Amino acid sequence: MTTTRLTAASRLLAVPALAVLLAGCGIRATEVPTNFGPAPSRVQCSLSESDVSTQAAQGLPVQVFLLCGSSLVTVDRTVRVPEGAADSERRMLVAQGLLDQLATPPSTAEKEAGYSTDVRGGITAGRPRPGDPEDTLRLSTAPAGLTSYALAQIVCTFSDSAAAEGDGSVVLGGPGAESPRRYECTDEVRARPGSTEPPSKDAAAE
Repeated sequence: MTTTRLTAASRLLAVPALAVLLAGCGIRATEVPTNFGPAPSRVQCSLSESDVSTQAAQGLPVQVFLLCGSSLVTVDRTVRVPEGAADSERRMLVAQGLLDQLATPPSTAEKEAGYSTDVRGGITAGRPRPGDPEDTLRLSTAPAGLTSYALAQIVCTFSDSAAAEGDGSVVLGGPGAESPRRYECTDEVRARPGSTEPPSKDAAAE
């Protein structure tokens, strides 16, 4: 047998021997390369039932839109509304409660899951002025002065709540003399709030 054949035979004998050694060490031999990178600790934008239950509190169940990745997703919240409140008062209380919830920093579990908010604290919701549509919400910060993310969060949260008429839109105005506008929450806004602003039109012209 030539030297070349002896070398080849030695290599062939070494393969099963290596497999035996690996098996003895508890390591399974494989022909497929593996990636031992760190596994994610939590699926992004997903909360466990225990995490959701910690958000529960006494009050009116609502949903608010938070940012997760590059899109808007809903999370469960509650707002406090006194028993027997008139419809107009109830609507304002719900609107203010939603703003407060949007401005509240996400919980630790929500932050770990990738949630965030671009709505800043201190924004208040006021009643319509004379000449405004009766369903107008006058914000202490003009909608045009909000970031595209914050405006999308507020519009989508309001339009899907008791603070609006339930038609997928909401009429918002600011503290100045500008006419209120009717904003819509669309699939495109929910998917790309940073680059797609809620479509709107002059509500006074309706």
